Amino acid sequence: MKVTQKSVLRDVGRRVAELRLARGLTQEALAERLDVAARWVQAVEGGQENLTLGTLATFANALKAPMVEFFTPPTTSKARPGRPKRSKR
Repeated sequence: MKVTQKSVLRDVGRRVAELRLARGLTQEALAERLDVAARWVQAVEGGQENLTLGTLATFANALKAPMVEFFTPPTTSKARPGRPKRSKR
């Protein structure tokens, strides 16, 4: 499989989404932790933003995940619409 910029951006974006969902966070909640707009988080998850390593480190801290997690192949191939399910109280 050929590695392209587009495939890397897509896969890293998917991993951001998977890690966010695994922590039960909405895009809005992650954006708040990062002090950015939710729309930008959406663009990152959609593979439309080319992140620097410094920005990726900021994501790692916000998600409490090691940097290597962002370079692990995503387990899902497409973004899932909607918000994570809320836990029952």
